[in-house]
Order: sequence, then C-alpha cells, then structure tokens
Amino acid sequence: MAPPDQRVGRLMRRPEFLAVAGTRRKHVAPGLILQVRRHDDRQRPADGEPRIRLGLTASRKVGNAVVRNRARRRLREAARQILSVHAAPGHDFVLVARGDTAERPWPDLIGDLTAALKRLGLWREAEGPVER
Repeated sequence: MAPPDQRVGRLMRRPEFLAVAGTRRKHVAPGLILQVRRHDDRQRPADGEPRIRLGLTASRKVGNAVVRNRARRRLREAARQILSVHAAPGHDFVLVARGDTAERPWPDLIGDLTAALKRLGLWREAEGPVER
C-alpha cells in the first residue's frame, strides 16, 4: 500500500468532540456517522503537524465492550485507508459507530465513508496510484 498522503492527528478531549458535533455538519450512513468541522485560523496546524484530525466514538448502544472495540478498530482502519489519502485537509473528523458497524461487510463500510466524504464535498482524488 502507498504511504498516506497526509498525517492524521487525533481528537482526544471532550470539548474537541463537542466542537465538531456543534457544527451539525454530518452524513449518516448505515455503517457510520461522519461529523466534520473546518479548522479556524487559531487552530491552523504548524508545519509538520497533522492537517486533519480524527476522533472515534462508539456508545453503549452499539453493543458490549467487545463489539464497541471491534467497531472502533474497523473505523480506525477505514479512516487510515480513506481519510489520509482522500480527505480535504484542514478539517476535524469524528466517526461515530452505529449498531451495524462491527458486522457490516468491509467493502460496504469503506463505501459508506467514501460516500460521506463525497456528499460533504470533502473528497479529493489521490495524487498517484493508491493500492488497497
């Protein structure tokens, strides 16, 4: 697989998640919910810092701890494959697991994330050949 085009940072604090959710810019798919917030000037990353940041969440509605962890692992891998290459820089993303995330077929989950990026207008084509 080709190396990622851009580094993906992490959202870790509750206020960061709430700021992304507060914009109400999201796409709901059967396997996930993608929430997006554009960086403002105060949050513009310095050189060498991640240009996009990612947060993952799975509530108890998704299932027990084993199911929630599996759902988060699948979302993390989908984000690694898709967001690092195709997401427009300068945004914070939160991927919310849904009840179907842990069991959804992998191509469908990747398709959900791809469709969400395109629907929100944040899809960009890869610079070179990308192997999957």
